[in-house]
Amino acid sequence: MKNVTLYLLLLACVGLCRGQKVEENTFNVGFELDALPYLTGGYFIAGWVGQDRWRCRILTANVNKPDWSTPEGFTKHHISAYAAVIDVFLKPGWRGWWIGAGPVYWRSRIQSDARIQTAHFNNFLLNGSLGYNLKLGKQFYLSPWAGLSMRIAGDQDVPVDQQLFTLPLFNPEASLKLGIYF
Repeated sequence: MKNVTLYLLLLACVGLCRGQKVEENTFNVGFELDALPYLTGGYFIAGWVGQDRWRCRILTANVNKPDWSTPEGFTKHHISAYAAVIDVFLKPGWRGWWIGAGPVYWRSRIQSDARIQTAHFNNFLLNGSLGYNLKLGKQFYLSPWAGLSMRIAGDQDVPVDQQLFTLPLFNPEASLKLGIYF
């Protein structure tokens, strides 16, 4: 994980040296890190390509959900997520409001409070999200965002130590991303 962070910092330095001005109709490539997974002991990294006001992101994340966000009687809910998302910006230059949507795959594991067994399960979700890019200099941005993922396929009732864990139909998310583009 340290190598990924070091690589992103190196890319940031190279990007600052280039000083490219972003104009509408310009093709760009970018990377993002999201704060929430890191705060829970996981990680998030996304790469994107875009032109005009459209971009396509691919991402992976490992999230250790806090117990306060996990249904009572369960603990250690871990999610490995993989997604492909299409975003559109309302303004040119990768700034301002954006909306996005795309498919998400979750590989999960969870334990009951008894912690006897670990259950593994998989789900496909459809995500919709909304955010706002705040420019920080020429190529960096902060992006507070919120999203809602709807379970569309996969395991619904998962047996764990004589209990059943049910992944909710709707799963809300919110966080803050730091991004760079070239």
